[in-house]
Amino acid sequence: MTNVALVARKLAVLQEHLRRLGERRPPSVENFVHDLLLQDAVAMGVLVAVQESMDIALHIASDEGWELAATYRDAFGVLASHGVIPAELATSLGSATQLRNRIAHGYASMDAARLWTELPAGIAAFSEFAAAVSSFLQRAGG
Repeated sequence: MTNVALVARKLAVLQEHLRRLGERRPPSVENFVHDLLLQDAVAMGVLVAVQESMDIALHIASDEGWELAATYRDAFGVLASHGVIPAELATSLGSATQLRNRIAHGYASMDAARLWTELPAGIAAFSEFAAAVSSFLQRAGG
């Protein structure tokens, strides 16, 4: 059975970082591209949001005794296969793990304009994830 208190704490952290990301995104891409400190803050917020979401997915799968994901991307697929989140959302969130890896490990420089452009959709996807997990926790007795 899923550790509801643990997942709820992780959801709170996720939701706080999503809120901060929404507040930090400036109205114009020009402002974002020329503000390296803001880019760093947004990148860290994205990294935390993705990491918390992956942790939530892995905790739920482990606690429920479901199959273990071979990759971080697959962690969202496990939740989709058990009806916690829609398959399309799992695909979208799985793609975010690549961005997390680029930020965390410095595999490639970040495209600031692309991050600025895609941030609203990313926030919406992770917000949808948080709502779906909250619903799952309620069904699971939490």
